[in-house]
Amino acid sequence: MKAEFTFSSLALRNLKRKPLRSVILIIAIALLVSALVFSLSFVRRVSSGIRLASERLGADILVVPAGSRGFAEDVLLENKAKSFYMDKGIIEKLKAIPGIDSLTYQTYLTTMQGLCCDVPETVVVAFNQDTDFIIKPWLTEKFGRKLQKGEALVGSESAFNIRVGLVEVDSVLFGNIFRMVGILDKTGTGLDNALFIDDGNLEDIMRKGKTDLKPGQISIVFAKVKKGLDPYKIAGDIEDSFVEVDTMARKDIGKSIITTLRDINYIFIFTMLLICFLSGFLTWAIFSAIANERAREVGIMRAVGAKESHIVFVFFLEVIILGSIGSIIGIFGGTALSIVLAKTFSIMKNLPLHLGVAERFIIGGAGFLVGNGICIAGALSPILKIKKMEPLMAIKKE
Repeated sequence: MKAEFTFSSLALRNLKRKPLRSVILIIAIALLVSALVFSLSFVRRVSSGIRLASERLGADILVVPAGSRGFAEDVLLENKAKSFYMDKGIIEKLKAIPGIDSLTYQTYLTTMQGLCCDVPETVVVAFNQDTDFIIKPWLTEKFGRKLQKGEALVGSESAFNIRVGLVEVDSVLFGNIFRMVGILDKTGTGLDNALFIDDGNLEDIMRKGKTDLKPGQISIVFAKVKKGLDPYKIAGDIEDSFVEVDTMARKDIGKSIITTLRDINYIFIFTMLLICFLSGFLTWAIFSAIANERAREVGIMRAVGAKESHIVFVFFLEVIILGSIGSIIGIFGGTALSIVLAKTFSIMKNLPLHLGVAERFIIGGAGFLVGNGICIAGALSPILKIKKMEPLMAIKKE
């Protein structure tokens, strides 16, 4: 029994005539889509991770010692252990700035395994529980009481590093024994890699002499501005009033990384345009050869009653079949590449945010449309050319 004739079966049979040529085009489209999916995944994850970390800090303005913006971002975004200090008296000065609603502060201490501590290198965050609005929401929800002297909360990443599976684990910090009494949920900031203690412990820590912290010093001030006011204006007023500090509006956190990301994005765009051009040119060359080879066949089809639309439809089916196969391979390849390389790029490895299934589908859908679009654009000229050929001329064409 003969197989039923359809346009799809004809298109598949035509593609099987020159399998190597079809495979070359599929590989080209797969490489194009793979590069596109990887670049979109990279940019989306980094930019979303920075934005999420900024939003979860809970403050409109960050005030740090002059020249310490980069150190603050290292701690808050990239999980790097850094310490930097300024005079605590800055808090009273900041209260005099019009527009400031509330203030709290933190002090960062850097642990060094084998010298002062029995935990891996991390940041110890000492915070004031009476004024705090950064840690307190977690503290109330997950712990239910204030931290006592000699107690510490553990960030999610630090809990993994210290291998804290349960609460009530003793560790040594700066010569003092602290009891790890709880683990905080992942927050999307560098503070996931920190230990949290009440700032009432600082006096005992400084007495041991195993830190550079001096009495009356803090690391960072978090400020909320009054509703309706512009944080950028308040931040500017602070810098104009106090030369010893720098400020960062919440939306500017990670700005240096975003600037670098923008440059990387330009490189991706240029590379993608080049790959698109090459893939389009390859598609044009292949379908020009196909059109020339099958000119006589097209002429016979037209002579026995096939319409121009039928000819175009068959060729476009071939284009879409090749483009779809290449695009699907590229989507899986680019997604796998973004997942594997995320473990090697430090900028991505330190971000807690991972792309969700919906975002992966959107990026994959964009790759599928681009892959097929390049195929159609490249094949359009040869297909329209052969469509317009007179049947008799096509039959006589050698």
